[in-house]
Amino acid sequence: MPQLEVRDLKKYFYRPKRGGGTGIVRAVDGVAFALPRGETLGLVGESGCGKSTLARLILRILVPDAGDIIYNGENIGRLSGKELLPLRRRMQIVFQNPFGSLNPQMTVGRALSEPLRVHCLAKSTKEIRQKTEELLVLVGLDKSFLERYPHELSGGQRQRIALARALALQPEFIVCDEPVSALDVTSQAQIIALLERLREKLGLTMIFIAHDLRLVKNIADRVAVMYCGRIVELADKKTVFTSPAHPYTRLLLAALPGIFKEKKKDSAFFADVRAAFAAQGGGCSYLPRCPHAEKRCGLEQPLLINVSTGHLVACHLR
Repeated sequence: MPQLEVRDLKKYFYRPKRGGGTGIVRAVDGVAFALPRGETLGLVGESGCGKSTLARLILRILVPDAGDIIYNGENIGRLSGKELLPLRRRMQIVFQNPFGSLNPQMTVGRALSEPLRVHCLAKSTKEIRQKTEELLVLVGLDKSFLERYPHELSGGQRQRIALARALALQPEFIVCDEPVSALDVTSQAQIIALLERLREKLGLTMIFIAHDLRLVKNIADRVAVMYCGRIVELADKKTVFTSPAHPYTRLLLAALPGIFKEKKKDSAFFADVRAAFAAQGGGCSYLPRCPHAEKRCGLEQPLLINVSTGHLVACHLR
């Protein structure tokens, strides 16, 4: 049984349109996948494709409009209030901006001790001190950091503190929502290496979100590529990087030097024809940007199906 299974998950937002009325933003539109225990899934795609919304749905920060979230055999999609409290200990998140996720008025020691107090995981001040020092060692920092404030730390150090706080409740599942995008290249490599070590040491299951495929190459076991609220390709890391099947995945990889070179093909339709098909609705969401589109692409939304063992693609041209 997988640790996490998502079935036809949907989340729509409504926003006012110019001239009146409301428009629908299909942030997550029918996402489905399974995540075995101890695996790291890389979730990639450009900004606005629904990655962070999907993560917040899985963690039940947001309530899904439809679909199921099965965690350890339990459907958590409709839990609320006190029912969610045990779940909060088992599932944690590390956010993109470490400075924004830490209270600037709290010392590191207070920030790390807060979840221990809330969940009654330490009985005395001495035990809290011991546990917070252990958390710092776990993320590669010494106990002197307990008395410091977030503004006294570098970006990489702040992200280590944010990770330590997420680990304070001894979770079994962590979402890393673009945790290194605000860091320099050296700090990025250090944090990713730290996440790898922690996963092996603590047996963590992770979703690692990024918009840059290079960041998931070393840490992910499998990669899911999102576009316009849907997963368009899902496979093991090697397959995605060497034999991508969806045009969008190939586009992302073609932007990375020395990894993948896209073979140029003539478009089946001019851009205005593809846009006209897309305007009809029901067609592939990637059609307006696809250089290989056919008439069918404008009429039917492709389903995510197996093209080989463990390799799923949503494309009529697979």
